[in-house]
Amino acid sequence: MHAPVLVMQDSMKREQGGKVQRANIQAAKAVADIIRTTLGPRSMLKMLLDAAGGIVVTNDGNAILRELDLAHPAAKSMIELSRTQDEEVGDGTTSVIVLAGEMLHVAEAFIDKKYHPTVICRAYAKALEDAVAVLDKIAMTVDVEDRETMLGLVKSCIGTKFTSQFGDLIADLAIDATRMVGVELGQGLREVDIKKYIKVEKVPGGQLEDSVVLKGVMMNKDVVAPGKMKRKIVNPRIILLDCPLEYKKGENQTNAEILREEDWTVLLKMEEEYIENICAQILKFKPDVVITEKGLSDLACHYLCKAGVSAIRRLRKTDNNRIAKACGAVIVNRPDELQESDVGTGAGLFEVKKIGDEFFTFIVDCKDPKACTILLRGASKDLLNEVERNLQDAMSVARNIIKCPKLVPGGGATELTVSAMLKQKSSSVEGIEKWPYEAAAIAFEAIPRTLAQNCGVNVIRTMTALQGKHANGENAWIGIDGNTGEITDMKERKIWDSYAVKAQAFKTAIEAACLLLRIDDIVSGIKKKQAPGTGPSKPKIDEEGDADNDQLIPE
Repeated sequence: MHAPVLVMQDSMKREQGGKVQRANIQAAKAVADIIRTTLGPRSMLKMLLDAAGGIVVTNDGNAILRELDLAHPAAKSMIELSRTQDEEVGDGTTSVIVLAGEMLHVAEAFIDKKYHPTVICRAYAKALEDAVAVLDKIAMTVDVEDRETMLGLVKSCIGTKFTSQFGDLIADLAIDATRMVGVELGQGLREVDIKKYIKVEKVPGGQLEDSVVLKGVMMNKDVVAPGKMKRKIVNPRIILLDCPLEYKKGENQTNAEILREEDWTVLLKMEEEYIENICAQILKFKPDVVITEKGLSDLACHYLCKAGVSAIRRLRKTDNNRIAKACGAVIVNRPDELQESDVGTGAGLFEVKKIGDEFFTFIVDCKDPKACTILLRGASKDLLNEVERNLQDAMSVARNIIKCPKLVPGGGATELTVSAMLKQKSSSVEGIEKWPYEAAAIAFEAIPRTLAQNCGVNVIRTMTALQGKHANGENAWIGIDGNTGEITDMKERKIWDSYAVKAQAFKTAIEAACLLLRIDDIVSGIKKKQAPGTGPSKPKIDEEGDADNDQLIPE
C-alpha cells in the first residue's frame, strides 16, 4: 500500500459533494426560519442586542439580518439577499429570504435522489422566466396622481410593519415626501432621490401624530448670536456660502516680525477690513439669512447683526444642499462671486423654534421645494428608529410606483397565481427538468402559507381552499387577508404590491437558490500568511457617506 498523499495542510477542513449542499440548504433554511414570523400584518417583532449593548426592536427583515453575526458562509450570502432587495426596491426584504429558503428546501429532495445541481438550476431559471411572464400578465397599471390608490398601496406595504396601528399617518408622510422631491427627467421618467433630498429628523417627545412633512428643511442649529439676531423672518432672502467668514489664516505657520508698534495696529486693521469687505459684499444683496458651512468670526457676526441679518454657521454639507434645493438658492464658494440669481427667495418662513430642549431652525413653506424634511415625534428612541425604518420602506414603495406604475395583488395572491400557472406549464416541460420545475412552482406557495401561519388560522385548510380557487389560473386576485386570515378578493380589500418589488424578489430569491445549490466544495481554515512583525490589520476609516451620520460635536 502506498502512503496516502497529503495535498492540503492539516489545519484545513474540506467538505465535498452532497454533504455540502445539504449543509448549505440547512443554513439557508435556518436563516429563513429566523425571520419567517415577521412576514405579514400579524407579524412578531424581534429584539436584538448589539455589541455595544444597544437594543434594536424591529420586524424589518433587513434590519434583523443586518444585526446578526453568522458563522456559516451560506447563511451570510442569504443575508446579502435581503440587503440587495433593500437597496434596489426597499421593500420585500422578508419575502425574499422566505422564498429563497423554500426554493432550497424543495431542492433537497432532488439532491437526495442524486439529481445534478445544474439540472435543478436550469429548471429554476425556466420557472423564473415563466413567473415574471405571469407577473406581467396580472399586473395592472395605476395612475400615480390618484391619491387614494397610492394610499392603499403604501398602506399594504406598511401594513406588515409595526406602525400599521397608526394607519394612514406614515403612508401620508411617505407619499407627500416622495411627491415633493420627484424630479421630471423628461420622456415621462421621474427620478426620486430619497437618500439625498429627504431628511428624516427624529425628535423624541410628543406623539407620533405630531409627525409632519415640512415643505422645506430643518436643521438642529441655532442662530449664531441668539439675543441679537431675528429668529423669525417671513419670506427671507437666503444666501448659502461654502466659505469661512473669518480672517484667513496662513496655510502653515507664518511669523511676522514687526518693528514699529503702529504696524501692529495696521495688521489688525487689515484683518478687520478684510472681514468688513466680505460682509459688505454679502450685505450688498440685502439678505435676511446667511448660512455658511464653515466658521463665522465674532466680528463678521457683529456686522451681520448690525444689518439685521440672521446667520447660521457650521452646517453640514448635505443639509446645505437640501436648503439649496428647497429655497432655490445656489451655494456660493467665494463672497465676491455672489450674484442676484444665487439668492434663495423660495422660502416662505425662516424660524428658530425650541423643540424639547434643543433649538431647531426651520426654513419652511417653500414654493415648489425639491427637498424636504420629515419630522418624526414619538415617545422613545426605539420607537422612533422603528418608525423611521418603516418610513424608509414606505417611501421606497412610493418611489417604485412613481418610477414604474404597475401593481400586482398582495396577500399571497400573486404567488398563488404564479404557482398555479407554473404547475399547468410543468406538464409541457420535457425531460428530467420537469420535476424541479414543478417543485419551484410549489415553493412559491411559501409566502401565502407563512401569511396564514402568522395569522394563526388552520394552514392546511386555508391553503387547500386557496389552491382550489387558483387551480385553473383565474381569480388571480384571491388571497389571504393577513389580519383575519380570511380568503378574500384583494381588489376589494385594497391589498396591493408594487410590481417592481415582486419581480425583484422573485429574481433575487431564485438566483440565490441556484447559486447556493451549485456550491459543491467548501474549504475552510485558510490562513493568510502575515509577514512577521506586522500587527493586526488597518483600522477602518470612515468614508464620506458614514461621516454624515455621525453625531456632530457640539460647539
